[in-house]
Amino acid sequence: MAMVDYPWPGTLRRWHNEGLPLDVDWRDYFGFDKIVKLTPDNSPRIPKKVLEENDRYSIVTTPWGQTQRVFRELDSTPEVLDCYFDSAEKWQEAKEKMLTDDEDRIPWEFLKKNYPKWKAEGQYLRLGLWFGFDVTHSHMVGTENLLIGLYDDPEWIEDMFDTYLTVSLRLAQKIIDAGYEFDGIFWYDDMGYKGSPFFSSQLYRELLMPYHKRAVDWAHERGMVAELHSCGFIEPLLPDIVETGVDILNPVEIKAGMDPFRLKKMYGDKLTFRGGINAQLWDKPELVTAEMERIIPMMLEGGGYIFASDHSIPNSVSLEQMRIISDLAHKLGSQSN
Repeated sequence: MAMVDYPWPGTLRRWHNEGLPLDVDWRDYFGFDKIVKLTPDNSPRIPKKVLEENDRYSIVTTPWGQTQRVFRELDSTPEVLDCYFDSAEKWQEAKEKMLTDDEDRIPWEFLKKNYPKWKAEGQYLRLGLWFGFDVTHSHMVGTENLLIGLYDDPEWIEDMFDTYLTVSLRLAQKIIDAGYEFDGIFWYDDMGYKGSPFFSSQLYRELLMPYHKRAVDWAHERGMVAELHSCGFIEPLLPDIVETGVDILNPVEIKAGMDPFRLKKMYGDKLTFRGGINAQLWDKPELVTAEMERIIPMMLEGGGYIFASDHSIPNSVSLEQMRIISDLAHKLGSQSN
């Protein structure tokens, strides 16, 4: 059974304080699989500025035109204060900047230095794309503006989806043309929250699905696997997501209402699932082990499952608790072979 996950920065700091050697990769320590994701920069490249700082937070501008309050608390989420690109008119400024074909959008020196090591270690290599609903609402125009635009100005929304994807694929192709080989593509596109998607299946089919399918087709034409990350409850969208041909879906967020048993039964012959183990239970030994013993054997039936939390590993999880979880995952995974 493959095992892939991501600890928060605060989680890693905790583990180091509790005995994880600084010179040991946590994935080697716990026996997790190694994955690399390389994502070129397709942003409008607005200069980053620090507008205010104090002991609790910094107020900064981002490459996507947002002003954010970034808290100093451990692993906190930034607060969006303002979105400059909040209309179809202002979007044209961003679009012009994004279409600028600058070579330094790709970290060539980093890639050249690390690629041989990644290949020698047998790491799974993914090209990161950055397009769709998630990046446009959460990183650029704001959630309310995007949701209203889906109804009132769908041409604007589609132009954003198209531009983001076009730039992402152009940069990804440059990397491939330079002789670098990757195993798959990966993109974030959170389309749901607790109990519901952000939009209807009809809107997904009309406005977003064509771009998901275009990305998947691009990957498949080049012999690569396509993986979609979408937090939240997205089950109503899955019949159409499956139609795009996407290969892997994560994180199967239990907290939002996703049911791995039902999803495995309905789509187990079409999708590989990664995740589905409630991260809120990972610091509760008896509860998380019971959940793993309940879910993992079923998800492994017929293959098509990658062990992970249903998002990432929070800093409430101690080094010892992570050892319990990883040991049990290895045991349950080996029993399926």
